[in-house]
Amino acid sequence: MASLPAGNVSHAAQQIRFARTRDGVRIAHTRHGSGPPMVVVACWLSHLQHDWQSPVWRHFLADLGQFTTLVRYDIRGHGLSDWSVHDFSLDALLSDLDAVIEAEGLDRFALMGMSGYSPIAIAYALRHPERVTRLVLYGGWAGWPTDESPEEIDEEAAWEAMLRAGWARKDPIFRRVFTQSFIPDANEEQMRWFDELQRMSTSAENILAGRAARRTINLTDQLGEMRVPTLVMHAVGDVMTEFELAHDVATRVPDARLVPLDSRNHILLADEPAWGLFVDELRRFIELDREGGTGGGATDLDVLSQREREVLRLAAKGMDNAAIARELVLSVRTVERHLSNTYLKLGVTGKSARSAAVAAVVRHGLD
Repeated sequence: MASLPAGNVSHAAQQIRFARTRDGVRIAHTRHGSGPPMVVVACWLSHLQHDWQSPVWRHFLADLGQFTTLVRYDIRGHGLSDWSVHDFSLDALLSDLDAVIEAEGLDRFALMGMSGYSPIAIAYALRHPERVTRLVLYGGWAGWPTDESPEEIDEEAAWEAMLRAGWARKDPIFRRVFTQSFIPDANEEQMRWFDELQRMSTSAENILAGRAARRTINLTDQLGEMRVPTLVMHAVGDVMTEFELAHDVATRVPDARLVPLDSRNHILLADEPAWGLFVDELRRFIELDREGGTGGGATDLDVLSQREREVLRLAAKGMDNAAIARELVLSVRTVERHLSNTYLKLGVTGKSARSAAVAAVVRHGLD
């Protein structure tokens, strides 16, 4: 692998370069920070020139650059990459990623997929497990549902109508609907920035073409073939993308670890506790490369809260929910809720969920 300089996390040091894809599209890319290389598969709301000034994105860049050499790029049709494109298929988006990896001279690297473009990272890791050291999926899924209900189809049509009507307007009234779905707990400054980021990032035509192409992608049935250590992180209250989608990915990928984040925001904000947990978990996962670790599996008990640990410890002693409630002075309903959250976090489902969670206590111990 080409040597990666230590670099700093200041946008002033950012050098934006351009790579050519197989079909001739120019892709803008850059890197900063120090540590093992990690390539971030661009989401559809990125702009290399403006992200460092963003109150929504800059903490991602600054904090992750403290322990990784962060490689970022704008996908075709977005940001500083070529906007005049027509092919947004999975193969075309993988071509963007291939061009950046080649231009950066990377042989082995961690790969992060974010939001609706997580399938690009999943597809690349499935095709090139010898190159991807770690796979991180944040706020994403394995692809568009293949069995959409009539209500979901109508909802998508409503989103598309708003995109056509309001994306390019100077007045952000339509874009604010998207903003409030992505970051419902943001302050007004953050919301205003996100309103404008949408308009700066791409055109309504490219957004619609990209969404249409993503509706044809679903890698759910291939997740069991994953051979790369995988970390899945997702906000439990995510308004934009349901947590259950991340849970489904984590249960299908062998030995994946699921970290629920206590937030309603699809994009975590710098001042919420969930952001600190995100950084800590990612740092630990990336640093396992240096230590030769595997990253743990979905039965890693560290993801549990103190109360969830107490409830599970008593369940492991053979106590039923009523007995646990009496011991901890809780209602039975509260005990049931703690156990349900525990099963989600440990990635165990179905009638055997309680037994599987108790087995995790036996294998790993719980103080």
